[in-house]
Amino acid sequence: PLLYFSLFHLPVDGGIMITGSHNPPEYNGFKVTRGQETLTGEDLQEIQRLIEQGAFVHGEGELSQADVITPYLRLVQEKIHLGRRLHVVIDCGNGTAGVLAPTLIRELGCQVTELYCEPDGHFPHHHPDPTVPENLRDLIQTVREQEADVGLAYDGDADRLGAVDDRGNIVWGDQLMVLFARDILSRHPGASIIFDVKCSQNLVQEIVARGGKPIMWKTGHSLIKKKLRETQAALAGEMSGHLFFADDYFGYDDAIYASCRLLQFLSHTDQPLSALLESLPRTYSTPEIRADCPEEQKFEVVKALQEYFSSRYEVIDIDGVRINFGYGWGLIRASNTQPVIVLRFEADTPEHLREIRQRIENKLREFPAVRLPSD
Repeated sequence: PLLYFSLFHLPVDGGIMITGSHNPPEYNGFKVTRGQETLTGEDLQEIQRLIEQGAFVHGEGELSQADVITPYLRLVQEKIHLGRRLHVVIDCGNGTAGVLAPTLIRELGCQVTELYCEPDGHFPHHHPDPTVPENLRDLIQTVREQEADVGLAYDGDADRLGAVDDRGNIVWGDQLMVLFARDILSRHPGASIIFDVKCSQNLVQEIVARGGKPIMWKTGHSLIKKKLRETQAALAGEMSGHLFFADDYFGYDDAIYASCRLLQFLSHTDQPLSALLESLPRTYSTPEIRADCPEEQKFEVVKALQEYFSSRYEVIDIDGVRINFGYGWGLIRASNTQPVIVLRFEADTPEHLREIRQRIENKLREFPAVRLPSD
């Protein structure tokens, strides 16, 4: 998030960050921006072609250092105002959030308990991916033991947020979006809100019920940011915990700022976090399920499944295929970052959830290249 902030705060023409995010430690890569816009797709492929060809431009530049931490902290403190003091447990997963999040949240007036806030790229305690329940185990236990108001978890480069309520229940990305949608639509009636294809149908219904315009879009932080600019939406988010605020912020995915927005929202209600989502219809869902599939075959498999299911059911095919069964849905899409096919399922009953999952996974098993976690 500090890289993104620097693009707005400093007179620069672009930025590069070295990061492997939540991928395993042996992965690394670059996030590249031109101006304030993240490069995607063909632009990145063109950079790869230039590198492979050695088509470099030679010249002289200047190297200087700038403090962006101080102005960042000042800005967030100016924007966030808490209504009451909260007890917050923070798990930084030994990622970069540990540099800023504990200090900032203390300065906002919260009582803070820290877990794994020392940056360490070997991730000795757990992998910094808050979408995996196992990675939240220590956070859940500490929230319960200390009777905290909320637990916060960040991924490796602090652009994705995970949360745990006061009872130790995981609050998924689309559930966080429900809370943020309520907040924003109360102040910006009729605002557009973007979410990715992995999000719950409950989010769609909540946005509509509160007078907003729901926009389902492709998964991927750069794709979501581009759609945010095109539609001038007030909020965007993904099931994975990328959250983009454009109502009173810059519209990039900053998990530290997003966590402060959650604390602000929570501090101005007398209800615990666990009670705020109880009004939603009860549904049953899975987290993301990742089936291994070779990079060169994953898109072909998804395309074949898209053709199969679209001839039999109502589908949304903006990113993979989301199949509507009437009593629930299933999603099949190729990951943008790893050699896996991502699945997610939601239904109105546990029985329907099992039925949808079995129907889709059985079809996937017809492809020898796919290895499901349950196999």
